[in-house]
Amino acid sequence: MKKVLPVAALISVCSMSAQAQSSVTLYGLIDNGITYTSNQGGHSTWQETSGNINGSRWGLRGAEDLGGGLKAIFTLESGYNMNSGTLGQNGRMFGRQAFVGLSSASYGGFTLGRQYDSVVDYLAPLSLTGTSIGGTYFAHPFDNDNLDNSLRINNSIKYTSVNYGGLKFGALYGFSNSTSFENNRAYSFGTSYTYGGLSVAAGYLQFNNDMSDLALSATGSGAETGTYTFAAGVQRTFGAGVNYTVGPVIAGFVYTQTDLGDAAGGSVSPGQSGTASGLVIHGDSARLQNFEGNLRYSLTPEITLAGAYTYTRSNFGGGVSPDFNQVSMYADYAFSKRTDLFLLGEYQHVSSNPEITAYLNALSAASATRSQVAVTAGIRHRF
Repeated sequence: MKKVLPVAALISVCSMSAQAQSSVTLYGLIDNGITYTSNQGGHSTWQETSGNINGSRWGLRGAEDLGGGLKAIFTLESGYNMNSGTLGQNGRMFGRQAFVGLSSASYGGFTLGRQYDSVVDYLAPLSLTGTSIGGTYFAHPFDNDNLDNSLRINNSIKYTSVNYGGLKFGALYGFSNSTSFENNRAYSFGTSYTYGGLSVAAGYLQFNNDMSDLALSATGSGAETGTYTFAAGVQRTFGAGVNYTVGPVIAGFVYTQTDLGDAAGGSVSPGQSGTASGLVIHGDSARLQNFEGNLRYSLTPEITLAGAYTYTRSNFGGGVSPDFNQVSMYADYAFSKRTDLFLLGEYQHVSSNPEITAYLNALSAASATRSQVAVTAGIRHRF
C-alpha cells in the first residue's frame, strides 16, 4: 500500500503537468438588440438585430507547449445570427476564422487557413468600427476598407511578429488555389507602434481578380460570390491612423483609401444585400477616401461614451462622385467584464449625385433618400 500511494501521486503530478502544457478554450460573444431605422426602401422599421457591435460568435482556441518557447496553436471560430440561429459568412461552419500554426515567444507566429488581413490586425483597432466600441454600424460606407472585417482571406499563410518594445508587424498571402494563379489571390502587410499614450499604425491590402471570371465579387459565379464588396479586377486598400490616450480619454484619427482598377462594368455592393441603385463603376477605375475622427471617454469604470465623424469622398467614374457624411454615437454600461448594455446612434447623409441614397452598414436595405438614421438598444454577453 505504501508503494502504491507514491506511484498514484506521481501519475497525478504528470497528468497535471500535461494539462498545463496543452489547453483548449471554448469562448464566444452574443450581441442582440432592437433597431429603429428611419428609412429602408421608403419606410421606417423596427427590427430585432444580431451582431450590432460585434458579430455573434463561438469558437475553440487551443495551444500545445512544444518546449523552448514554441507552441502549436489553432483557432476555429463560427459566426451566427442570434435571432434565426443560422450560420454567418454565407453559411460557413467556421466562417470567421479557421487556422493552425506555430508560435514562438522569440520570433512570432506562422499560421495557415482562413484569416484576417493585416489592415484588420493593425489599423482597424484605431478606428471605432474595428473595436468593441462602435463596431458594425460605424463602418465606413460599404465597409470599403474592411476595417470592420466584412471579409476574411481563404487559403492564407500569415506571419505575426512578437512585440519589440511596442513595435509589431505582420504580413499575409492568400493563394488562389487554382490553375489561374493570379485570379482570387490576395496579400497584405501592416505595422503598429505604441509608446506611452501614443499609438500609430498602417496597413495595406490587395486583391487580384479576373473580370471575365469573377471569383472575388458581390456578383458572379465564383466561390467567393457575395462575400466581397467590389466587382473589380484589382482592389488596393491602404491607410494609417493615430490614437492618443490622456487619462480616461482616447482621441484618434484614421485615413484609408481604396482604389479599384480594371473595373469597367463592375459594381459596389453595400454589405451582402445586393447592389444599390446607381452604385455601378462607370469607368475603368474608382476610388473611395475615408477620413475618420473619433473620441472615447471612460466616464466611470462602468460607463463608456464614444463618437466618430467620418467623411468619405468617392469617385465611381461617369460623373458619379458622392460624398458620404456619417456621425456615430455610442454609450455603454458594463454590469461586469462579461455583460453590458449599449445604445448606438448613426446618421448618414449623401451629398452630390442625388440618385445615390444613404446606406448604413449592416442594415437590410438602403434608404430611399440621401439620409438615413438608425438607433439600436441592445445587450452583449461574452463567455
